[in-house]
Amino acid sequence: MKYFIFIALLLLHFSSEAQKQSTMETLKQDSLIIAQTLENDYFNGIYNGDVEQLRKIYHPGTLLWGDVKGQPYAKTITEYLDGVGHRQSPKESGKPFKGEVLDIRVTNSIAVAEVRVKMYDFLYHEYLSFHKIDGKWLLVNKMISDVL
Repeated sequence: MKYFIFIALLLLHFSSEAQKQSTMETLKQDSLIIAQTLENDYFNGIYNGDVEQLRKIYHPGTLLWGDVKGQPYAKTITEYLDGVGHRQSPKESGKPFKGEVLDIRVTNSIAVAEVRVKMYDFLYHEYLSFHKIDGKWLLVNKMISDVL
């Protein structure tokens, strides 16, 4: 009897370890997907002023909050994308542009990415909240601060 209990506990332990390993692999995959979304769609969309490229990664209810040059900043995603569409893109401006992913943290279906964006005469430090909805990671909140 002791032998069977020992075997059962041993199997339970290995099953638990395998589940932890599977969860870690999923989190790594999700983190990689978010990093690719940031590089391919977020930074490129901002750089090129491509509203449609940006729209596909934002949830329609996304809000943007923060400060720019010490002034409060608050916009809906519609207001933000309208601004992107009506301004000179960083690419057209000829000024330096750099997007950099500093950190990504994933917990189940939510994630936060910390990024830095150098554009025009600004250096933005941003916290971007993501939610996995219907199998796709979408930006649901954007917090920015101009740190120059």
